[in-house]
Amino acid sequence: MMGKDEGRSAVEPAQKTVLLGVTGCIAVYKSCEIVRALQKAGVRVKVVMTEHATEFVGPTTFRALTHEPVAVGLFDDPSDPIHHISLAQEADVFLIAPCTANVIAKIANGIADDLLTTTALATTAPLVIAPAMNVNMYENGATRYNIGKLHIRGARIIEAGDGYLACGDVGRGRLAEIDDIVTAVLEELGMSRDLSGRHVMVTAGPTVEPIDPVRYISNHSSGKTGYAVARAAALRGADVTLISGPVSIPAPEGVRVVHVKTARDMFAAAEEAFEGADIAVFAAAVADMRPKLAADRKLKKGQSDAELGVLELIENPDILATLGARKTHQVVVGFAAETNDVVANAEKKLVSKRADLVVANQVGEGKAFGTDDNKVWFVDDEDIEELPRMSKARLADAILNKAVEFLR
Repeated sequence: MMGKDEGRSAVEPAQKTVLLGVTGCIAVYKSCEIVRALQKAGVRVKVVMTEHATEFVGPTTFRALTHEPVAVGLFDDPSDPIHHISLAQEADVFLIAPCTANVIAKIANGIADDLLTTTALATTAPLVIAPAMNVNMYENGATRYNIGKLHIRGARIIEAGDGYLACGDVGRGRLAEIDDIVTAVLEELGMSRDLSGRHVMVTAGPTVEPIDPVRYISNHSSGKTGYAVARAAALRGADVTLISGPVSIPAPEGVRVVHVKTARDMFAAAEEAFEGADIAVFAAAVADMRPKLAADRKLKKGQSDAELGVLELIENPDILATLGARKTHQVVVGFAAETNDVVANAEKKLVSKRADLVVANQVGEGKAFGTDDNKVWFVDDEDIEELPRMSKARLADAILNKAVEFLR
């Protein structure tokens, strides 16, 4: 194993930006759903609209959703006289959804007569196009030819689907499913659904160990890191089971949540989920000890209840060590929350818990617990990697990226 001084530092990646082009089509309302879906995946979204698109949904709607200025006219931003160039340079991916036959024809033939098409000509970012139109327009030879030209030039075309169209016709021309569009964009961003078909188990939050009906032993864990990991895994296509101690944050969408209180409850739930897991992330702060006997009434201070002054404690089950010893195909990720000798203690934990990876961080004095960001070290059998301080949402993806490397 490498020593501390041999570890390498990483640079936190900047948030990705998708420029969403919206053209004049009845399916414009679905662009609002695309914005929200991309934002949930951690992507920044900016919107550029054609004037015809504003007849269906106004720029105010997209401003409210994105918290960004919405671009429509070539000269509508006096502070930026070359707006199409600045927009083009900001984009990591330029998505046009819905894209009309008219705009497809313009871009295919290099026509740039408004802000959207001018930006499309100026950008070097990957171009993703999701057409939507009447079935006869979609199947027209000119449209098929223009789509083919864009494909040859490297644009990614998300073909329209079949179904009932707004004009009353039935056939091909419906905007593709939102999930398919978002998946394609994330793939272009290098954020593909690489955990599709995998099962990820995550433990999160504290456990609480009752002393009596009104008192308990616990810790300061907020559950934010574990919840972020569960959310990120779901966005990457995983089937996620989140085993959560008592927390005050909402459950991530698309995640199966098992609510528990005590360490023994968490152990039982984790034991059940672990067998079918491909990746098991033990992010919970489990109480090491619990009162030997929990009183069935509120204990009183003073001489009347001597047991309140002297609590006899016994050890809780070591969830990580027990399940780590049972692993067959599972990738086991443990956490080491330390006040001192962070990396050294994490190295010991890696061995004693039979983990594949330990995420180590320093706690106390306002660090880690309850915060929205964290600074950690990744410790495994071959390396120690020091990461810069980053948001827990971004840290969650970094943890999953590392775990994927161990998948069997």
